[in-house]
Amino acid sequence: MSDWNLEPYRFTDGKPAQPEAAPAAAPELDPFEGETRAPEETFRADLPAKKAKKAKPPKPPKPPKPPRRRGGGGGGSGGGPRRRRRWAWVLPAIGALVVVLALAGLGGAIYIRQVYLQDIPPLPAREQLYAINRAPAIRFFDKNGVQIAMRGPKYGDRLSLNQLPDYVPKAFLAAEDKRFYHHGPIDPLGIVRAAFANYRAGHVVQGGSTLSQQLAKGLFLTPDQTLKRKLQEAVMAMRLEKMLSKDEVLELYINRTFFGASTYGIDGASRTYFGKPASQLTLAEAALLASLPKAPSRMALNHNMVGALARQRLVLENMRQEGWITAEEMETAVADTPRLSPTALGNDGDMGYALDYATTEVLKLVGPNSPDLMVRLTIDPRLQLAGGQVLRQVVGTTGAAAGASQGALVAMSSDGAIRTMVGGLDYSQSVFNRAVQARRQPGSSFKPFVYAAALEKGVMPTDVRVDGPVKFGDWAPENYGGGYRGAVTVETALMLSINTVAVKLAQEAGGPAIGELAKRFGLTTIPSNPNLSIALGAYEVPLIEMVSGFQVFQLGGNRVTPYMVDEIKTVGGAPVYQHLTASPVPAYDVARASMMVKMMKKVISGGTGTRANFGRPAAGKTGTSQNWRDAWFIGFTPDYVAGVWVGNDDEKPMNKVTGGIVSAEIWRRFMMVAHENLPARDFDWLLPDPVPEMEADPRNAFYEELSGDFAATARDAQAALPDAPVETKTPDKPADDIPF
Repeated sequence: MSDWNLEPYRFTDGKPAQPEAAPAAAPELDPFEGETRAPEETFRADLPAKKAKKAKPPKPPKPPKPPRRRGGGGGGSGGGPRRRRRWAWVLPAIGALVVVLALAGLGGAIYIRQVYLQDIPPLPAREQLYAINRAPAIRFFDKNGVQIAMRGPKYGDRLSLNQLPDYVPKAFLAAEDKRFYHHGPIDPLGIVRAAFANYRAGHVVQGGSTLSQQLAKGLFLTPDQTLKRKLQEAVMAMRLEKMLSKDEVLELYINRTFFGASTYGIDGASRTYFGKPASQLTLAEAALLASLPKAPSRMALNHNMVGALARQRLVLENMRQEGWITAEEMETAVADTPRLSPTALGNDGDMGYALDYATTEVLKLVGPNSPDLMVRLTIDPRLQLAGGQVLRQVVGTTGAAAGASQGALVAMSSDGAIRTMVGGLDYSQSVFNRAVQARRQPGSSFKPFVYAAALEKGVMPTDVRVDGPVKFGDWAPENYGGGYRGAVTVETALMLSINTVAVKLAQEAGGPAIGELAKRFGLTTIPSNPNLSIALGAYEVPLIEMVSGFQVFQLGGNRVTPYMVDEIKTVGGAPVYQHLTASPVPAYDVARASMMVKMMKKVISGGTGTRANFGRPAAGKTGTSQNWRDAWFIGFTPDYVAGVWVGNDDEKPMNKVTGGIVSAEIWRRFMMVAHENLPARDFDWLLPDPVPEMEADPRNAFYEELSGDFAATARDAQAALPDAPVETKTPDKPADDIPF
């Protein structure tokens, strides 16, 4: 029957008639699922009946539209085709997004690899991990072949985890990575936790690195806090855990980590600090050692036991919280304060400064992964001891009254061999080497280099310059103590350390000439074109370079490179390195060097450095920096060149101390010891003073003849007066003897 010919509703008994059941509609096809479902009902049969109304004949339904074939699917109620059109873009968009993300990830990976991971070190073979980047242990001998010290890392024995008490590895886990066995080489939870803690504190209070990352950093990478290093650290940690099991990673960490005091590995630390193998460590000692890798130098037990004990308690508390020890065991360990071995408190005394310097030089020569070594140094133990004693005696007495608290001394023989290096008054209190690491203003002790440059421009020691007021822009340098001397020779100006003449000579020579000469003399901190303040030593230099620069004068203009390491062998006797005496490098003209030495000899014999005079031919120069912060004396004989610096580490001004007082006194006392049993001798290469070249004046003959006529007339007049007294004239006092 056609839908257009449906019968109207019929009512009986005054009640609305129930409509006849509509014929069942065809099943609808879900366009997304591909399954059939029944059409939705238009009402529910259990709803309450409404008040009857006059029935109207129903409108005939519209004929259904034929379903669109585009995209597939059936028709029916629910709007399937329209829904398909609405969501048709989703799948292509998701696909495009996936492609974009994949390309971005690939590009980012390529960028990270090229920028951050290109120079990542390769992972060595398993059997090489315990030796990789292991610095050698070094036995040092003095110039006479007598052993004076052992330096370098102390490793002890390599131990497996089962050779240690159970609480030893657990102490390190409690200190560094409690969840070590529950995460991979990187711990995302730990990173988030550390980031949150740092955010709350406003500064870094926690790190998110795992124990594997710390091991990778210690074995292969630098300690730089950069993104590049952190990425490389993560990659190396993943490689380590791919090669090793968790137990093996922990074992390698315990055997290679740094514990301060040049000690590596748990057994080396146990023997160094407690004088016993690690297998005999107590719980208290194990927790104390586990507190060190976080800050090994700052927490080293022979320097900061209080700080290490505070961290030890945190380690024990973490162990208790993890259930690795009981509360009673923790209380017992806290009460059992470890005692250090007497050897842990020892130090190398004054020799420590020289040994630190020598260790650095040895590692430059032998490179990484070297075997244990025997090294002969150029150090003279007698002079090293004398240098330290004299420095402490003078600074502790005269220096203390003058407001000086520190000093340094370097001495070399004429071949550049360093015989003495004392970098401070007390190595046990401060290992900072002021002879090498400190840069201070040399003051007037730099003037010889300015005068040397002026001589290269044609200036002669006998030339005259006026000591008077000078001004360059807003800078008006003055002499020490004020006042001016008028016309003086260049030689006198250096002898008395006249500032105004030094500045005038610097201007005549020019900044580039002074900078170039300083470079030839081995001074690395002077710029190529310094300003005029260079004349008064305003640029900072290390003591060792000043001493080496003065040696050029000692050697008649030749330069040798200072050295301390003479010979290196393996402990088995195999040769590794031998210092070869190279030919000196010409750095300055010998004739001008002769003039400079003669002028500098007068500094000691009658100038500002008379306190340095010890009865032998010697040359040198005093130096005082601005505001009295530094006092220097550097000088030499034919046998030794030595330099002394005195001042304060915080650059606090002294009580108007000049280099001719404390520093010159230290130099004199040390040189007296250095020259014991040596014959007194002068510099045998000095040349005669040059004779000034003068052109004859063509008028000289006329004036000589006129002078003769005047002399004859005077004699005739004298003869006519026989009873007149003859007047004699006392010669003037030599200019050098006139007191200023």
